[in-house]
Amino acid sequence: GVDLQVCSSKNPTCCTKKMEERYQTAARQDIQQVIQATSATLKFLISRNAAAFQETFEILIKLAENYTSTLFCNAYRNMAVEAATHIQEFFTDVGLFIFGTDISTEEFVNRFFDTLFPIAYSHMIKPGLTDVSLEYAECLRMATRDIRPFGSIPTVVARQMGRSLLPSRTFLQALNLGIEVINTTDHLHFSKDCSRALLRMQYCPHCQGLTLSKPCMGYCLNVVRGCLANLAEVDLHWRGYIQALEELSSAMHGTYDLEHVLLNFHSLVNDALIQAHINGPELSEQVNKVCGTPVRKPMQSPGCSFDQNKDNQVLKMFSRDSEETLANRRKAFIGHLRLYRAFYGGLADQLCANELAAADGLPCWNGEDVVRRY
Repeated sequence: GVDLQVCSSKNPTCCTKKMEERYQTAARQDIQQVIQATSATLKFLISRNAAAFQETFEILIKLAENYTSTLFCNAYRNMAVEAATHIQEFFTDVGLFIFGTDISTEEFVNRFFDTLFPIAYSHMIKPGLTDVSLEYAECLRMATRDIRPFGSIPTVVARQMGRSLLPSRTFLQALNLGIEVINTTDHLHFSKDCSRALLRMQYCPHCQGLTLSKPCMGYCLNVVRGCLANLAEVDLHWRGYIQALEELSSAMHGTYDLEHVLLNFHSLVNDALIQAHINGPELSEQVNKVCGTPVRKPMQSPGCSFDQNKDNQVLKMFSRDSEETLANRRKAFIGHLRLYRAFYGGLADQLCANELAAADGLPCWNGEDVVRRY
């Protein structure tokens, strides 16, 4: 072919213009595949951990729910059935929040304690003929925040939940963002100049029958760095992203560690009920002022319907792994991720060194001919 755009040379050529166009498409696809193969390990690291953290959060929520239901079955059996729905609703809200639904932690914590008070009042503070009318129970629920039967415990729980659930949610969202970044950079659009440069570097030697020659290292770096200039701009932000994840991870420990907060929730509920019981006489007076005296009717106290054996497999599995706490798992993940801090800044060098360029000391293609040295 005499009308070649990129692969024209003084040596004889076996390419036509059509072949040259096909080679240009192949050169673009090749580099895209090499980028995807290089980022696959990083992508797998993040996506595998995103799935593992999500599963751990789900198990923790289930475990905390079971602890709370068990507390009622063992210590407050006569309240267990009535409390069951509210416990389930509370932990459903915890899960919804962690996995991204826009709800207020303070609101669902307060809602739980608001619904707990009428049950505690009719079974612990005014036991005996227990069942109170729906209207009276609603009045008790509405009065909970003014009467404060559980003291400061709902406030403590709301603060703990807010400060442990939000970082956990942000952490999961950040991992998904990382996967999105890689998916985006895996599918680059190359400029016309870049496509031509890639064609010259990878396939022009084929037109001269030099099908086994690879580009010289320096030549490869010039071309690929030019083509990936946009990715080099991502480098600064990627480093910032990993640093932000490190900071977020180190802030997720101690009093506000998700594991600690969720698995300690039942003991705070217990403290709240004990406090209401101790302050029973005062609370009765306050309630009588606000809601009047209840109209009560005799009722059989139901047994506990919570199946403590349910989900035992999952929970046993979790306790077996309890040495590998959430904090340790996060620390290990961040340690691995840190190795990829310079991933985007060094991507061009990595592609040439590992995949595209000729090894040092071997004859190589310089864009026009095969040479001993570039």
